[in-house]
Amino acid sequence: MSLTSFLHEADMGKFLFWAVVILGALFAARLLAAHNRKNNTPPTAPPTRSDGSAAVKGSDTNAEPMVRCAHCGIHMPRSEAVLSDGKTWCSTEHAKLGLRQ
Repeated sequence: MSLTSFLHEADMGKFLFWAVVILGALFAARLLAAHNRKNNTPPTAPPTRSDGSAAVKGSDTNAEPMVRCAHCGIHMPRSEAVLSDGKTWCSTEHAKLGLRQ
């Protein structure tokens, strides 16, 4: 083995050593930043409605109430229901049929 090939192998070893050290440092810094980001988020208060009660997670603050058809029992938004004789129906046909026997 010649002196130049020995030096070349030694340089390659140093290069690989420093490449591993630098990649390890970058990986450790990334883990530390993710850990700090997760732990430094300020606590948030649970969302509340205008009446002061707690809102359900994922609920829309402008959601309209749901009503049930007096004939078939299907639930629908109040704005889509047919109101007749103090009861709610899903369609005019069910309002004509009346309560299910």
